[in-house]
Amino acid sequence: MKRTIFNEDHNAFRKSSRAFVERTLEPGYGSFVDNKEISREVWIEAGRNELLGLDVPEEFGGVDAGDYRFNAVLGEELARASMAFNSCFQMHFDVTLPYIVKYGTTEQKQRWLPGACSGEILTTVAMTEPSGGSDLAALRSSAVQSGTDWIINGSKTFITNGYTADLVVVAVKTSPDKGAKGITLFAVEDGMPGFERGRKLDKVGQPEANTAELFFQDVRVPAENIIGEVDRGFIQMMEQLPQERIGAAVGNLAHVAAILDETLEYAKERQAFGQSIGSFQHNKFLLAELYTRIEVSQVYVDACVLAHSEGELSAVDAAKVKYWTADVQNDVLDACVQLYGGYGYMREYRVAQAWMDARVTKIWGGTNEIMKEIIGRDLGL
Repeated sequence: MKRTIFNEDHNAFRKSSRAFVERTLEPGYGSFVDNKEISREVWIEAGRNELLGLDVPEEFGGVDAGDYRFNAVLGEELARASMAFNSCFQMHFDVTLPYIVKYGTTEQKQRWLPGACSGEILTTVAMTEPSGGSDLAALRSSAVQSGTDWIINGSKTFITNGYTADLVVVAVKTSPDKGAKGITLFAVEDGMPGFERGRKLDKVGQPEANTAELFFQDVRVPAENIIGEVDRGFIQMMEQLPQERIGAAVGNLAHVAAILDETLEYAKERQAFGQSIGSFQHNKFLLAELYTRIEVSQVYVDACVLAHSEGELSAVDAAKVKYWTADVQNDVLDACVQLYGGYGYMREYRVAQAWMDARVTKIWGGTNEIMKEIIGRDLGL
């Protein structure tokens, strides 16, 4: 079915985004895997191509697209090449920078946004803790006021871009007695005494994405590094999570759609018992089902993208589209591996890597179970 939410400007941006991915990201994939990170040169090149400041006002170095559909286009092109490309870049331009744009002071924007748009300052958000998982209200990391500064102690884990980030937006408890209403966001900068990074985590999938543990031991952070207001961090995160979740959904579906197209071509070419494996009724019907699931899901994702670009995407709808696409992505990829047979289990085939890369999408950004809890509560249950 023809997609109708994009216009000529979006299509032109897609062409340039795809050219960047093919020219800069895809050739370096092997070295990124070996180093467990995307090189800084690539980020700088993305900045030159004006890909990192889509939500950032022009006065602070961005392009101020003012239309989330451009974010979606870039997310799709990144995900088609690699789920990790999507997760690393979206964490920077689609998840972290909006916190600074929306809640930051003018001084903070002047200090950090130009470098973030150029690729010279890499960013991430640190929410998840070793003992907390999806329960953000149960954070143990804390900040205690000391004069005009704050002293942060605690740890975070599973942080995308965590090993190389120059600026980390960290969620910590500032008023423990208030529960979720006592969380504040701080910008912790690389080089601050007491801020340390653990190892690059050895993940099942997405090896080219640097994912790290972060440690904070008596890190002194000035009050001017508070993002937004003291004790308003949980509300700010809840306001921003819909964008993170629609971004995840966009990537989930674009990623699996690309692999399904490759699987279809394989099914046409692979011979068994004197005919292509795609011509067997079971496989033919299976592929028909898979394509239908992708296309039906795409209509819903597009509706959510359009709603978000108009400021109308609710937290509940964001939860629905995030969980649904993660399930579809994993189900379809599992079927694709089966169609490849033994070759589908070999790392040298993209379908195998995609299958491993996708498993985390049912976990991050809030587990699918948490998404269903949000939806269930909205139903009055």
